[in-house]
This record gives sequence, structure tokens and C-alpha cells, in this order.
Amino acid sequence: MDNTELIKSLSRVTPSKIVFLVIDGLGGLPHPETGKTELETANTPNFDKLAAGSICGLADPVGPGITPGSAPGHLAIFGYDPIETIVGRGVLAAFGTGFDLKPDDVAARGNFCSVDESGLVTDRRAGRISSDKSTELCRLLDGQTIDSVEIFVRPVKDHRFLVVFRGQGLSPDVNSSDPQQTGVVPLEIKPENPGAGKLAALANKFTEFAGKTLAGHHPANMVLLRGFSKWEPLPTLNDIYKLTPAAIASYPMYRGLAKLIGMDIVETGTGVDDVFKSLSDNYTKYDFFFLHIKKLDSAGEDGNFEGKVAAIEEVDGLLPKLTGLQPDVIVVTGDHSTPAVLEAHSWHPVPVLISSRWCRTDSVSEFSESAFVSGGLGRLPSTRIMPLAMANALKLIKYGA
Repeated sequence: MDNTELIKSLSRVTPSKIVFLVIDGLGGLPHPETGKTELETANTPNFDKLAAGSICGLADPVGPGITPGSAPGHLAIFGYDPIETIVGRGVLAAFGTGFDLKPDDVAARGNFCSVDESGLVTDRRAGRISSDKSTELCRLLDGQTIDSVEIFVRPVKDHRFLVVFRGQGLSPDVNSSDPQQTGVVPLEIKPENPGAGKLAALANKFTEFAGKTLAGHHPANMVLLRGFSKWEPLPTLNDIYKLTPAAIASYPMYRGLAKLIGMDIVETGTGVDDVFKSLSDNYTKYDFFFLHIKKLDSAGEDGNFEGKVAAIEEVDGLLPKLTGLQPDVIVVTGDHSTPAVLEAHSWHPVPVLISSRWCRTDSVSEFSESAFVSGGLGRLPSTRIMPLAMANALKLIKYGA
């Protein structure tokens, strides 16, 4: 019996409430001039107070030294093995936008990007163009049929878009065209097994078409594709934990992931304050809430250390709107670290705290990576967070005689 089946056998329905505040890209690294991380630099009186009454530690979303993507990072938080449970970014984007994905469809996540006259990538996110501009460009690319395969293109948010290939004999086992760096050309999409040759050829033809179509639309004059995937159903949070869960997230990808594992999607605005207001408005309807905050990750990826600090302080200022509801369990963590000094996701463990009347509080009194090193949770896999939250909500019965 694996851990999922064990937890499933022990879970029970209770009136207690659990709130997961998942702060995307939470962890950081020291600024070279100050020697302090973003969390250590920020003024966080509310997070510090919460940490002082909690049990704290550091979590590895996938494993030590492994840099996680957003999908495995989030799945691990909710107790799914990120190695065994692989969900592509394309499928998440499709679920997040409400696209009616068919079993044989292959979906991919796209970025509009900038290339120079030599075809070298100069900005992988096209200056983070607006969603309105992205919608306009998606209309130019949508509705193509290449080699009898239909191609659908839909906006996601800002520079991100969804592309779906619909036809027979398509395997998603191809590489990404995103080189993950600037100053180089987009990668050729190649099959990773003999059965994926058809999709690889289609994706390259679509990329070529997109480049010609977008040539006059700088900064969004090319596309990068990644996360090619097909949809396979997963056990839901209700199946495993007997929860009635809801997700409050403004970004479509995270709504897609939440929907994929059986959460209701609560509508919310794009601001951090909107997330907390939606929690308050819907608090009586569910016993589990997933709150997603994106701003820290975006600032980290842009190398904006001060912007990430400001985002931390904004969340801290709104935290009383969560703690004032007095949930039985509050979990604060992230799906991965995004240090501004690296301008990317990183392998560094992520801070995690669990607040509950039943937890054994430790000596931590500061919400930061260095303080959490000595916390009572120690260093644990992110997959252990969900069982601990369930236990602290008294939602797990005794194992064995």
C-alpha cells in the first residue's frame, strides 16, 4: 500500500477547515550587497507572528538538487508524487482556460517571445505583453490545419498562450522549443521516441508559420512551445482526503491544476487583495482552500529583488484577512524557490509553516529561510505537508490496532 492509499484509508470528514496559502516562488537567495534574502529583507510582522505560533521547516518539492517546475511543485504540496504524477503544462493551460480537451488532443503551453533579425531570442516573455495584445495575436494564429491536423490557439494570460493539436496518431513525447536562455535561436522540436515524429514535424511547421505571421509584431514576433502533453485523469482531493476543496487563483494554469485534482474554482480578481476577499466571501462553503499568490515568482523571474520584497510585504499586510477567519489549520509554503539573483526557479528548499492548535510550536519567530532551518519540521519532502495538515485538522483516524 503506497502512502496515497494509506491516507485514503485513514481520511474522514470533519467540520474543521484547512487553508493552504501557496506563495509561488517563495524562497530566495541573499542579495550580493546585503547578504539577506528577499524574505530576510522584507518587513513581515504578520508572518513573523504566525511563524512564532507554528511549527516551521524547509521542504523539497521534488528532491534535493532538483529544480521543480510549477506543476510538480504544486502537485507535491497536495500530496501527489511529483515523479510518478506527471502533468504537462499544456494540459494545465487547457484546463485553466476551459478548453474542451479531447483524449487524443496534444496540448502545449506557449510563450510569445522576442527575436532579433538573426533569429536569436532576446526576451523569452516578449516584455510580458498584455493579455489584450496576446488575445489579438492568438486570433492571427488560430484555426490552422496542417497535414489534416487542426490547430487551436487560445490566450492564457499576458505573454502565455495555449496551442492544441487535434488529429490521429499524435504522441506528446517531444522536446520543448524554449532554450531557457537568450542569445540563442529557439530549439528545433524533435521526437523523443519514433512514435512522436508526426507531432514534432507539425509543431515545427506551426512555429515556422507563427514566425512569419508575427514578423511585424515586435516584441511578440516569435513563439516558444513547451509542456506537450495529453490528459489522463487523476484521483481527486475528495477521493483521497474526503475534502470539499476550492481554489482561489487568478492565473489560468493554477486554476487548471486545481480543476484537474477536483477543486471547485472560485472566481477572483487579479489583485492579491482579491484572493483574500474571495476566501472570506466563500469561507462557509468549503473545508479546504488553496490560495495562490503569483507576484513573488514573477518578480523573481524578472530579477527584480526589490519588487519581490515589495510583493512579500503586500501579502504580509493582507495576512490578517486570513488569520482573522481562524481556520483550524493554516499552511504557508511555496511550490519552488525563485531567487531574484538567479532570475529563475531554483533547487533550494522552500519555507513551510503549519499553524494549528495541535501543532508543537518551535522556537522560530521570523519568517525566513535561515530561521526555518532550525524549525521543528526540519527538512521534509513537500509530499508530507498534506498528511500533516490533515492530521492537525483531526481528519485522520488512527492507523492499526
